[in-house]
Amino acid sequence: MSDGLVVLVEFRLKPGSAAAFEPLIAANAHASVTDEPGCRRFDIATTPEDPERIVLYEIYDDRAAFDYHVTTPHYLTFKEGSGPLIASSTVHLLDLKENAKPAGGAAR
Repeated sequence: MSDGLVVLVEFRLKPGSAAAFEPLIAANAHASVTDEPGCRRFDIATTPEDPERIVLYEIYDDRAAFDYHVTTPHYLTFKEGSGPLIASSTVHLLDLKENAKPAGGAAR
């Protein structure tokens, strides 16, 4: 049984596109966790050594919550605005198995 859906996305941006991409993904992430009840987490990971590599770590309650996410106005705005900035992307949908805390209790 799954404890949720993890969406792991890696973007390779076109050279020099990181500065334009950053506010677009930040707005999408913020709206996702603020406005979508099924979005539990939306993290953006970067490294100064490779500013054109952006990794997203998102957690949704289930596939239906993610399917809703890709129909939202903030996602569609991000997709339209970021399209010309992206060289490639990979998306992985993974079942979440939470092991960090004991079942039925709080973390120690």
